[in-house]
Amino acid sequence: MRALLGVALVAACAGSLGEPDYRQRAEAAVKAAFEGGDAQLVARVERQDELQRLCSEHRDQPPAAAARATMDAQRAAVRYPASGRLMGDWREGKKIAEDPGGMRFGDPAAKPNGGNCYACHQLEPKEIVYGTIGPSLLRYGAARGAGDAVQRLTYERIYNAKAFVACSAMPRFGHNAILTPEQIAHLVALLLDPTSEVNR
Repeated sequence: MRALLGVALVAACAGSLGEPDYRQRAEAAVKAAFEGGDAQLVARVERQDELQRLCSEHRDQPPAAAARATMDAQRAAVRYPASGRLMGDWREGKKIAEDPGGMRFGDPAAKPNGGNCYACHQLEPKEIVYGTIGPSLLRYGAARGAGDAVQRLTYERIYNAKAFVACSAMPRFGHNAILTPEQIAHLVALLLDPTSEVNR
């Protein structure tokens, strides 16, 4: 009985806040939390793009037709390295994957962002600490090869994972200019090069 009274009290208090007031206060709190941070990130917090709105409005489960149209638009916006090469140097890719820096309070603006890939993925067999939000990428290239089609698909997925899964939890590294096309090409090499530690 006490539990039911507690639930009713919480519901009554929440209802008394009123939806518009509650939303405005929440938005103001989020905005305040980003003040003084990376200007590009602040802009994205203040103004959601079409894809972010779609995922927010539908709690990451948008209608199939809307998701497909948005994913097609995201994929059409992928930009590639000026060199045309989608595979760089896997050793550089390893440095980027291991680097958690960038877009944090206090990070130097001139320093390139890192990918912080281990926060979500397993990449190398020797690593014992890694995130599990994303799939394991262990022996990624060994299982898929390193042909042109695989290079392109891997590049595009890193550039903008939401071009393939509308509300993916993976950041849009290229789309949001977190990483440059050249950095992404180095990550492609990390995943696909047969000499990379990922594929040993």
